[in-house]
Amino acid sequence: MQLTPVIAIHLAAALAATAIGPIALWARKGATQRPRLHRAAGYAWVTLMVAAAVSAIFINGGNGPRWGSFGPIHLLIPVTLGLLVLSFVFLARRNIEGHRQTMQKVYIGACVVAGGFTLLPGRFLGHSLWSALGVI
Repeated sequence: MQLTPVIAIHLAAALAATAIGPIALWARKGATQRPRLHRAAGYAWVTLMVAAAVSAIFINGGNGPRWGSFGPIHLLIPVTLGLLVLSFVFLARRNIEGHRQTMQKVYIGACVVAGGFTLLPGRFLGHSLWSALGVI
């Protein structure tokens, strides 16, 4: 597999979301809260997550079971988009705790866990990273 424009968009959005997510989460923690920073970082993070999820629709890669051009990893697309919508529903209903928990779970699941799986040697990014470091 090579670095196509769609993969580049997906990779850039996912990496930026992974970096910005903790800022949005941190800005509302502790005694000193920063609501404007939280909102700005949060909207940026959601935009990046939507870009990563939508671009993933157009990525056809990987081995294993397939449903047309989609693999099991593509199931994360509707889950991610649905949870982002749900978090805004919580916010509209003034359920701050539901919003907070949903956003934390999306960050952990979509950025940390799914991002960690991309570093496996058989995946494009993992293979590129580990071969560049001389590990494989």
